[in-house]
Amino acid sequence: MKWKKIILALLILLIAWIAIDTCYPFKTDITMIDPVETANLEGGMWRSYYEKKPVKLFTQSAQLMRDMFHLPFWRSYLVSYYTAKAAFVFKDGHSRNDYEKAFPYLEKYYQHINSISKTPFNADSAARSELEWWIIRRYRQEHPPAEWEKYISQTSAIVYHIPAEKFKDYAHLRVQAMLLRDQKDSAITVKDWQQINQLLISAWRAFGKTIHS
Repeated sequence: MKWKKIILALLILLIAWIAIDTCYPFKTDITMIDPVETANLEGGMWRSYYEKKPVKLFTQSAQLMRDMFHLPFWRSYLVSYYTAKAAFVFKDGHSRNDYEKAFPYLEKYYQHINSISKTPFNADSAARSELEWWIIRRYRQEHPPAEWEKYISQTSAIVYHIPAEKFKDYAHLRVQAMLLRDQKDSAITVKDWQQINQLLISAWRAFGKTIHS
């Protein structure tokens, strides 16, 4: 009986912790990022996505939420749910209508980031811009990589209130990493992933330089 009471008390404390962690209001400076750690996590997430490892992608995404946006532990998992869900809904799509089904999850993601940012932004516009470069990447014959870069830059401009052209280097390097991954496709090797990671590190360093300039 004593152990049952202890377990019940611990369960109540856990539930209270989760409730407070996910709901209490706070603000943070989302410009404070570690470019190398961010790049390493993003590269790992790309690999998990293409290797169809949703659980690993989910945990990596939560870690990114804590490192990049300084979210508390349980809230990082709540927010990462929306990014992971958006990614796999999109991955299973075959047309623009299918891809659009990822939008509500992306919108929720950006709404959560907006809610904790000291500098508010338009979450709907950010989600729409993010989804657009996801979509046009699937139609690369009609939309070359320069267009992907445009929407990647635009998304960052919306969130950070900095002119889109300032993110040109970041967007270009990130797209180069995407192109390398796409070029290798199923034949991708560990060495290729290392090269992709180096491109992402350069991209996020350019990103950090832009938001702090």
